[in-house]
Amino acid sequence: MKTLLLTSLFFWGAISFAAEKKETAAAEVTLALNWKPEPEFGGFYEAATQRIYMKHGISISIQEGGSGTPTVQMLANGKVDFAIVSADEIVISQDRNPKNKVVGLFAVYQTAPYIIMTHAENDFKSLKDVYGSEGTLAVQAGLPYHQYLVQKFGKPKATVVPYLGGVSNFLSDKKFSQQGFITTEPLAAEKGGAKVKSFLVSDEGFNPYVVVLAAREETIKKNPELVKKMVEATREGWVGYLKDPAKTNQVMAKMNKALDLETFNKAAQIQQPLIEVKGQVLGAMTTERWETLVKQMKELKQIKSTPAAKDLFRP
Repeated sequence: MKTLLLTSLFFWGAISFAAEKKETAAAEVTLALNWKPEPEFGGFYEAATQRIYMKHGISISIQEGGSGTPTVQMLANGKVDFAIVSADEIVISQDRNPKNKVVGLFAVYQTAPYIIMTHAENDFKSLKDVYGSEGTLAVQAGLPYHQYLVQKFGKPKATVVPYLGGVSNFLSDKKFSQQGFITTEPLAAEKGGAKVKSFLVSDEGFNPYVVVLAAREETIKKNPELVKKMVEATREGWVGYLKDPAKTNQVMAKMNKALDLETFNKAAQIQQPLIEVKGQVLGAMTTERWETLVKQMKELKQIKSTPAAKDLFRP
């Protein structure tokens, strides 16, 4: 679902928030999401449905994603104007495709929402305990954060199996742990009757920006005013959504029938402290965080070159 594995096959739906005929001056842009409408994208849908993008002169079409939607590749290849990616995807993209640089503009999650979810009955105290247990751990081995944890804790004693999505295996096996997003899998497991304990990967030191609005470097250079407006409108949308997500959650719940409205509202509450940082501008990123991530990715042998932080994002 929300992994870094890229595949060549993907499916998405699109929803357009276009201008009325008289508003022909608005710039038409496409934003590609890497998953379906959920609270992690709430601010983008807020800006669209409340016509905030239009107020800034942008007629936006939001393309929802699915499992394996390669948004970073779509963006690098010029298939879309803007896309949602993760910071580690940007680092990998610039390493492998330096001529078509993908650049981060606005980071929704300041604390990465990646988790390893376990059954509370196991009474694990930390992720080290999970990796050192003799149960089953469902995680995609290629994920940078899994590789980071293996590097930190050593080869897992747990039996590592591929993560296939969902929580059905988790619900049927008390010794089963799995990857997930703090806003999604724990809520689904609890609805299924499980008592859950979740560990944030960021607490172990791997904390890339997640749900990052990105554009090509070419777009930034050729149309800086459009990029500026896109960031400003996105920030305004997130401010509104964080203040009151109810209306936009209702809109997204109609688009994504896999989650009920109660789950949308709970997820919106859970994610808020991962998005807002006291004293920091919403969506802002720092050179230090990017430099740390590049160093970690190099140590994990995910990249061969050393992309400069100034090339990876725009402050």
